[in-house]
This record gives sequence, C-alpha cells and structure tokens, in this order.
Amino acid sequence: MLNIIETIMDAMKSQSDQDKDQPLHVGEVMACWIYLSGLELAKVSVQAGINTTSDEELKAILEEDMKLGNSQRQRLHDFLIKEGVPLPTAPEDMPKSDSNDIPLGVKLTDDVLANELSLKIVSLIMQAAGAASESIRTDVGLMFIQFQAEKFAFATRLKHLMRKRGWIRVPPFYHPPGTQI
Repeated sequence: MLNIIETIMDAMKSQSDQDKDQPLHVGEVMACWIYLSGLELAKVSVQAGINTTSDEELKAILEEDMKLGNSQRQRLHDFLIKEGVPLPTAPEDMPKSDSNDIPLGVKLTDDVLANELSLKIVSLIMQAAGAASESIRTDVGLMFIQFQAEKFAFATRLKHLMRKRGWIRVPPFYHPPGTQI
C-alpha cells in the first residue's frame, strides 16, 4: 500500500531539489491561466448570488465560497506574477444590492443559485485535477492538489445544504436489464 506521508515528503524533496530553475511549460501556464480565469468569472456570479438570495444559509455558503475563491485567486495571482506570466482580464466586482430590489423576472431562485455554484465547483475541481496530473513542476502540481482539496471540502458542505433543501439534482437511477427493482 502506498504511504501518503512518504509520497508527500518525496514530492517536497523533489520540489526543492529538481525544480529550482525549471521554467513553467506551456501546459502549466495554460492550466494556471484557465483556472484563474474560472475563479474570476465565478467571483462575479457568486457576488450576484449573494445579492440575489434572501436565504441566510445559502448566503453564508456563497460568502464562504467567495473567501475560498479570493484566497485561491490571490495565491495563483502571486504565483503567475512571480513567474512572469500575464494575467487574464478580470470582470469588475458586482455592486452590492438588496435582494428585494431585484425584479422577479430577473431574480434567480435559490435552487438555481445553489446548482449553478455546484457546477462551477465541479468544473474547478476537474480543472485542478487535470492541471495537477499534467504538471511537471512539483510546486505547480501541489498547488493544484491543494486547490482541488479545498474545493472538494467546500463541495461537501454545499451538497449537504442542497440535500437538506431538496435542491440537489439526481439523474435517473440505472437498473441493468434483468435486475429486480
């Protein structure tokens, strides 16, 4: 069985020994750039959700995602600047507004807000997994593994709220031919 602690230690040693002067390859740059772009777009969507919902639990989970996104955005921003990579453009922050001022034809439901957030989280988890697996530099791989773990931990809390509220979308169950239902 693979010892996870030993693997992490080996990766850390590898980072300090082998990656000192190695530049990012184009795939690593692209992965960082796309992930940061995704975080930037998710930011304004989450801000709009915070402005839209009157559900305090959903607002708290959206604010938690905003904090996590800000943390990941800052780490990735600093990393890309240090590596000399131009940053993607970022949309302007959404102004704060009162959810009661949003017309009903425009206002998204809490169900839609939660499922939209869930899809964004899944997309970023998949991006991070792909980036980690394609990275040559250990620091890049570890950064994306950390991003993935943070998003996964957040996703479990979001899923709990969605189940509690009946917002989770479940595809039809598959029963192979010949099985008893």
